[in-house]
Amino acid sequence: MFWRLLRQMLRGNRGRLTVALIAVTSGAAVISALLNLQFDIERKLTQEFRTLGANIVIAPKSGASAAVAGQADSGAPAPVLMSESQVETSLASEETPDVVASAPFLFIVARKDGSPVVMAGTWLDESSKLNPTWKLEGARITSRDDAAHCLVGRNVAQRFQLNPGSEIDLGYLGRETQLHVAGIIDSGAAEDNQIFVNLPVAQKLAGQPDDIGFWQMSVSGTAASIGKYAARVGASLPGYDVRPIRQVTEAEGNLLDRTRLLIVLMVILILSLTALCVLATMAALAMERREEVGLMKALGGSISRIVSLLLAEVSVLGAAGGLIGSVCGVLLAQWMGRRVFGTSITPRWDIFPLTIALMVGVALAGALPLRLLGKVKPAVILRGE
Repeated sequence: MFWRLLRQMLRGNRGRLTVALIAVTSGAAVISALLNLQFDIERKLTQEFRTLGANIVIAPKSGASAAVAGQADSGAPAPVLMSESQVETSLASEETPDVVASAPFLFIVARKDGSPVVMAGTWLDESSKLNPTWKLEGARITSRDDAAHCLVGRNVAQRFQLNPGSEIDLGYLGRETQLHVAGIIDSGAAEDNQIFVNLPVAQKLAGQPDDIGFWQMSVSGTAASIGKYAARVGASLPGYDVRPIRQVTEAEGNLLDRTRLLIVLMVILILSLTALCVLATMAALAMERREEVGLMKALGGSISRIVSLLLAEVSVLGAAGGLIGSVCGVLLAQWMGRRVFGTSITPRWDIFPLTIALMVGVALAGALPLRLLGKVKPAVILRGE
């Protein structure tokens, strides 16, 4: 009998219940999309910030890490700054999947036909990960053991009239090497004035095996997690300065916190507006049902039974709206991800029960006017008053 009455109540007030269902569904769709975005926002923002390049630098504590070996131009050997094997061993002991890219660097000033040019020795298979904004004309170098090819900055290529496939002879302190240009780099930054080779080539040319100038890393995560990782690496390398690049990590952390706060406030606002819409609909519905409730009381129906029936109706409304809205929210999240991040948001199926529970709660909160029906007197209703 209970479920039969519930079906009759749902059928008998389709107009007003449809309005409430639309409100609940709309709210559930937006909330589901925001919650999907909330749970996936860290990964998306991290991907966006990785386009800024490295966010951790390992360097000698003297602060000479980023200096190009200018002494080389006057005939002095490149300064010995760090041990590649020592840093690599330390990083291997602190291995984490959060490391997106990692590479050592050794800078020397070589000569091409008597003209100085900056050579950067690094792991070229990691260069595209550390510098995702690079535009490359030609082929990438995917092996760090490739000693025959190099990448040339745009300005260097124009200066020496180089193209992909060209050969270039470089000299340093009486040593010489011949390389093939695999590609031309267009970075819009200092890299346009440099020649990039695999690290062993630069070390051999400089006569400094196992020596590097500094080490760069791109690590995903929040500012706090990046700082903790840098601290662990620093503890294993007491002779070096391991520091996050504050401008990148702090900007990433602040933006992540603000985005999360914005999403939470939007969810609260939407829940409040949905509850108000359901409240208005249920207030009108309560006035229309006075006669029905009075008749049920006159036939011996208890107040608790009647209230349970009304709350079940509202719960069905909230659950239906939450389910439909959750499905729509997944599609909305996909659209938001493509528009904002250029990629789709990964659906989180645990959002479905959470959204449905929120919508049922909102619907019940909006059903407060139905409590007024408990005060209806059967005698007054039967007299037609």
